[in-house]
Amino acid sequence: MSFGSDLQGTHNARGLAGLATGEGQHIADGVLFRSDSLSALTSEGVAAFGDYRIGTVIDLRTDAERTRAADVLPADGSVTLIALPVLGGAMDQMARNLMPAAGAGVRLSSEELSAILDKVPTLEQLYQGILSSSARQFAELGRAVLAAAATDRPGVIFHCTAGKDRTGIAAALLLMLAGVDRDTIVADYTQTETNLAGAFAESLTALITGFGLPLTPKLDQLATKSPASAIEAAMDWITENYGNSAGYLQSGGMTAEETDKLRSTLRV
Repeated sequence: MSFGSDLQGTHNARGLAGLATGEGQHIADGVLFRSDSLSALTSEGVAAFGDYRIGTVIDLRTDAERTRAADVLPADGSVTLIALPVLGGAMDQMARNLMPAAGAGVRLSSEELSAILDKVPTLEQLYQGILSSSARQFAELGRAVLAAAATDRPGVIFHCTAGKDRTGIAAALLLMLAGVDRDTIVADYTQTETNLAGAFAESLTALITGFGLPLTPKLDQLATKSPASAIEAAMDWITENYGNSAGYLQSGGMTAEETDKLRSTLRV
């Protein structure tokens, strides 16, 4: 069995342990886990928190997303939930913002629809926007990993709705800090597209079409795809603007001492 299959009720969950970080080291066991929404966990899925010693859940979704589909967590209080809303990755909110105030019921001309679709960002643009506005949230995620490491339940699972964009950026930042090579980070990111294929991907695109927008290739990519070029562009942006992941996290409030300690915590 694997973490993804043990966390029943998810579609895109996995642990990051074992990824090589160079110098003969690797990502430590039982520290980092990533996932899509935890709102549909089964009782077996909830039990996995204890099995994997996960004591912290970091929810990167917006307040509206959490209200609509709250995480299912152990009832005994053994898991701490930390809400760190990262704006920009909620597909329903993006579709709502794109549409006129009249909403899904309004009839649009072809010219009006074309103008709306012209405003749809690429994944690369979306990720740059997320990174530009969310350094504080990602820094707090790093601090949460440090805090959890000092407990008897050091596992931290971070997630958004699909576990693709906000979660993918968070994973890339942490893996970059730990020294995981670029190709491995890209491979972890692109795995998401395979994991989401099928009914779950269809539910994600329905969030967009429900607002009256046609499912164009650009919108489909935003909702369900994870091409290598998107996370590569994000990593390039981090390097070009901050030198490395540590510099980016420090721009969000972490100290150099904290990023050094986090790097040591992540790898063995």
